[in-house]
Amino acid sequence: MTITIYGIKSCSTMKKAFTKLDELGVSYDFHDYKKQGIDKESVERWVNELGIDKVLNKRGTTWRKLTDEQKQAADSDVDKAIDLLVENTSMIKRPIVEGKIADKNQGQDILLCGYNEVEFDTKLE
Repeated sequence: MTITIYGIKSCSTMKKAFTKLDELGVSYDFHDYKKQGIDKESVERWVNELGIDKVLNKRGTTWRKLTDEQKQAADSDVDKAIDLLVENTSMIKRPIVEGKIADKNQGQDILLCGYNEVEFDTKLE
């Protein structure tokens, strides 16, 4: 399995992540939410492993544009939050990096959310 990086191409955080992956010599596939969307199973997997608070970006304009009822529903019901993330991919914290590097980390699965240079160095080096 290879690494897949999920996000939006024009995002400045994504650009940092692409640069870092290139520096580390990690080959990856890019999945663009804007063009390809995302399936519910992937979002559920990320939320189950990382938690909704890590995956759901409440700092962006998409979250702020939601109605109070939508925000309240997302805060009180993880399944509703997941549905909102599938419908509004801009609310998924970027990047999500998922996969396995055969010759690194003893072949362990990798799942990272958000760009943290130290974490990238540690998990992907």
